[in-house]
Amino acid sequence: MNYYLVIPTHNEEAFISLTLDSLVGQTVPPTKVIVVNDNSTDGTEEIVKSYAAKYPYITLVNKKSSAVHMPGSKVIQAFHEGEKHIDDKYDILVKIDADLIFPLNYFETIINHFKSDDRIGMAGGFCYIDKNGEFVLENLTDKDHIRGALKAYRKETYKQIGGLKPAMGWDTVDELLCKFYNWKVVTDQSLKVKHLKPTGANYNKTARYKQGEAFYTLGYGFLITAIASAKLAMMKKKPLLFIDYITGFMKAKVAKTPLLVTAEQAKFIRKYRLQKMKEKLF
Repeated sequence: MNYYLVIPTHNEEAFISLTLDSLVGQTVPPTKVIVVNDNSTDGTEEIVKSYAAKYPYITLVNKKSSAVHMPGSKVIQAFHEGEKHIDDKYDILVKIDADLIFPLNYFETIINHFKSDDRIGMAGGFCYIDKNGEFVLENLTDKDHIRGALKAYRKETYKQIGGLKPAMGWDTVDELLCKFYNWKVVTDQSLKVKHLKPTGANYNKTARYKQGEAFYTLGYGFLITAIASAKLAMMKKKPLLFIDYITGFMKAKVAKTPLLVTAEQAKFIRKYRLQKMKEKLF
C-alpha cells in the first residue's frame, strides 16, 4: 500500500530533521512526503530543502499566512495547501506534526492494520512526551482516540468524511464521521511516538475559548460540552479551563457559529458520545 504524508510546519528547525530522519528510516518508506513550510522565520525551509535534494519523494511547499498560532484552522489550511501537490495514487493519506520521532516500524505496522480489515478507516499510535528525561504517555485523550499529531486515513474513508475541516475540533469530527459512516478507528498501543513539543504549548486565551467553540460546532449540545469540558480541564490539571471552555461554547451559540456537521450527523454524535459516557460510568 502506498502512503503519502503531508506535514504542516511552522518554525520547527529544532525538530523537523529528527522527524524526517525517522521517516526516511522506516522499514516501509513513504511514497511521497509533502512538507508545507507555513510562514517560518527560522531555518525550517533550508533544512527541508536539504532533505528534498537527497530524497526525491520529499517535496517542500512554501505557504504564506499569519504568524498567529491558532489551533485547528492554521494547521489544516497548511495541510490543504499540501494536498494540492499530491495525486490520487495513494492508499493511505497521513497528516503528521513536524515534531515527532516515529519508531522505524511505525508505518509498516499501520499498513498491516489497514490490510487486516477493509473497514478500518483510520489508524494511529500514541504520543509520548519528555518528563524529567523519561518519555511518558501524553494523556490528554481516551485510548481509542488518534491524536491530531499523527492521523492516517484510508483513501476511501478520507473522501467519504469530506477531508479535514479547517477548524478546531477537526481531529475529533473526523473520527465521529468515521463512526457515522461505519468505519473502524484503530489505535495501537505498541506504537510509541516521541512528541517533542507538548500539545497546546503556544496557545493563548483566545485559543482556549476555541475549545468550547469546537464542542459547539461538533454538535455536542450543552450537557455533553459541560461533561467533556470538566474532563479535559481535569486532565490538563487546570480546573479553571472549564470556565474558558463553557464561555467559548456560549459565545459560539450566541453567534450562531456554523456547525462542522449536518443536523443528522450532530444527532448521531450526541447519541454516540452519551453512550460512551454511560459505558465509562457503569
